[in-house]
Amino acid sequence: MKQKINLLIGFSSVVLVALIAMQYYLVKTSYDYKVEQFHIEVKEKISKITNDFTDIDSTVMNSKDIYYNRLLSNYIKDKNFKSQLKSRLHTNPYRSVLTQLLLRKINLEFPKNQIDFAVVTNKFIVFNSQQKADTIFSEKPIIGNILYGNLASLDNAFSVRNYVGTSIGTSNYKLLTEETLFVSVKNWEQIILQRMATILILSVVSILILITLFVIAIRALIKQKKVSDVKTDFINNITHELKTPLTTLSVSTKILERKEVQENPELFHSILETINRQNTRLQNLVDQVMSNSLGIEEIELQKEKVQPNLLVKTIISDFELAYPNVKIQPEIMQSEIILLLDKFHLTTAITNVLENAVKYGCQNISIKTTLENSIFTIGIQDDGIGIPKSKQPLLFEKFYRVEQGNLHNTKGLGLGLYYVDQILKAHKGSIKVVSDLGKGALFTISIPSV
Repeated sequence: MKQKINLLIGFSSVVLVALIAMQYYLVKTSYDYKVEQFHIEVKEKISKITNDFTDIDSTVMNSKDIYYNRLLSNYIKDKNFKSQLKSRLHTNPYRSVLTQLLLRKINLEFPKNQIDFAVVTNKFIVFNSQQKADTIFSEKPIIGNILYGNLASLDNAFSVRNYVGTSIGTSNYKLLTEETLFVSVKNWEQIILQRMATILILSVVSILILITLFVIAIRALIKQKKVSDVKTDFINNITHELKTPLTTLSVSTKILERKEVQENPELFHSILETINRQNTRLQNLVDQVMSNSLGIEEIELQKEKVQPNLLVKTIISDFELAYPNVKIQPEIMQSEIILLLDKFHLTTAITNVLENAVKYGCQNISIKTTLENSIFTIGIQDDGIGIPKSKQPLLFEKFYRVEQGNLHNTKGLGLGLYYVDQILKAHKGSIKVVSDLGKGALFTISIPSV
């Protein structure tokens, strides 16, 4: 059952991850589409105001052509001017004027957005009708080749369009230039996300719903497994709870059949008391199971004045009858005290601790009672297999059983120590465990005497 649950959880996890991955892919595809759509919108608006630059300012554009022809003339006269031509091109006198003119146009077209731009030179080629072309430079667009504009970097910019210009020089020389316009929209990511707000919200909500349903389903599966375990092991649980009184009754009945016991009135009377006591306990246990009173927080304790040392001795006596192969070494304090206790529930709790020790391989048990600082304690030391330190914090949780690997080698529902813990809490007491694997365990039950 556990393996099937683990496989189902694993398969469900894979399906959940796949659905989340598909959702991410759809959102990413939508995001890329929105970005491309946004770029197209910007390009269309920019193209309206930068069509060949002729509608920006004819005077400035004429000055630009004159400046280009002047550079060409200097190159024709002196071929060594080639090394200076690039730097002269990028330190042009019309740079700031064209930047301001184009910014003004862009701001009119995009009143709600801050648009930065840069016109970058890619190629600068000189043609001669009688000779082959001389490429002054041909480079990928970089911010260092900016002609004009206010962009400081091309990292977050995208190209809008390329411009190819030809200037007619002298002596059969022509000048070919290729320029690219880059723009950057401030907070463009925020604009895209705003446009995708509905998609993002629906995606996040759907993923959260998927995860929530997954968690609910897994918890339901785990709960169903526990319920299944409870149903499957219910007989084992009844056996665990009723084994001691039934065994004691069986042994006591056989003892009564002995002639020497029948001839000893004192011993005969003692055995009858044991039978009556265990019969009462058996009836109470049956009532407890029938009324589903394992929810200890709902139990109302029936407290009475009890001598705890005498109660412990009685428990030991009954336990020895049920488990004759287990050696009990009592160390009961001499002084007597009176406590207000629920005799039935406390007897069952202490017996559960003893039976739990036997269940995990114990052959010898020492029981010691003490009274210190108004706290009555019962120390139960066994020589069983011990409990790993990593498991000890979970020991008193409901339905928890110490396992070895993935196997539970002992029967039961993990209710015994949970029951003990709840009973002691109801008495305003506590139970603690100190144990090392392979060295047995020491359970210390503490009950306030006031």
